Amino acid sequence: MLSQLLVLFGFFALVLVSVFWINKAVRMFDKLIGDGQPAWVFFEFTALTLPAVIGLLLPIAAFAAAVYVVHRLSSDSELTVVQATGLSPWRLIWPVAVFGLMVAVMMSILAHLLIPNSLSQLRQREDEVSRNVTAQLLTAGAFLHPAPGITFYIREITPEGELRDVFLSDRREKDRAVTYTSSRAYLVTDTGGTRLVMVAGLAQRFSPTGQRLFTTHFKDFSHDISSLISREAINLDKVAFAGTPEMLRDPQAVARRTGVAPGAVMAELHGRFTAALMGAVAALVGFATLLAGAFSRFGTWRQVLVAFALLIVLKVIESAVLGPVLVNASLWPLLYAPPLVGVGLSVGLLWLAQNPGLRRRLAGGFFAWRRPAAETGA
Repeated sequence: MLSQLLVLFGFFALVLVSVFWINKAVRMFDKLIGDGQPAWVFFEFTALTLPAVIGLLLPIAAFAAAVYVVHRLSSDSELTVVQATGLSPWRLIWPVAVFGLMVAVMMSILAHLLIPNSLSQLRQREDEVSRNVTAQLLTAGAFLHPAPGITFYIREITPEGELRDVFLSDRREKDRAVTYTSSRAYLVTDTGGTRLVMVAGLAQRFSPTGQRLFTTHFKDFSHDISSLISREAINLDKVAFAGTPEMLRDPQAVARRTGVAPGAVMAELHGRFTAALMGAVAALVGFATLLAGAFSRFGTWRQVLVAFALLIVLKVIESAVLGPVLVNASLWPLLYAPPLVGVGLSVGLLWLAQNPGLRRRLAGGFFAWRRPAAETGA
């Protein structure tokens, strides 16, 4: 059973991560390639987003694997055989508990190490790319808009780095629109920034007042294009990037450094622990729900729906307890309510599976209560 859980877990995780990752990579590809970035930057960025995607989908893959294993065992009558030999639900849950522990370990590595480091590295690379003016402008044959009101065009870029037939339009100031054209140009980077040196060109300035156009021919002209890229400062110090040992040691210092409330630090810190626990709880709830269901020749789809509904209830509880913790950091124990509720549900369902007589009496009482109403309606 454990081997089946691991194989199906790997399959579902691969499928889910591939779908979400490809969807995110397509949007990132359009943005990066459109800004003139090389292909290796795209692969680097998509690789850095992968840990966060995996951490989001591993609990779902664990839940799907547990549900599918019970469904397969029930369909092949293997579950009926092992129960007839005397194996109790508490014995059958052991492989799932071991599987959940393995998922929790993987989630812990992701939550405490890989995801914070990858997000921090991704934000640093985004900052570096946003400062790379040359990469944003060196795209031949396309009209680029590196900033609002700025249009840049290069017809050709020679192997020697010479820019042919350059067009630069600066319309950031409505009353002072300037257009530069030149047959040749060069990008020069120095300590003062990046400069566009244009040769044999024309500068045109249009004045709305009086509807006049002023033109100036020049042999060579140097224009500082570093100021053309209007970018906001990227925050490289966020609570999501902080290490777990640092938040455990001094959460108040982390809150002051990152500029957030202490409740946000405690929510981030304990959210990493509860994320690992929820990976194990999702598998336990899915397995216990299907194990507690009665046999039906119509299959286990009703038990699957109940298990899915219970998982949604746990996520609703998780969202409900987050708000009070953000307001009051001392309420951080509330964050462990969803895993505890999930464990309680699993224990209750296993107890119900071990007592089929009680389950039949509960079902019989339900239908007995429903029958008179149905007869009256008839």
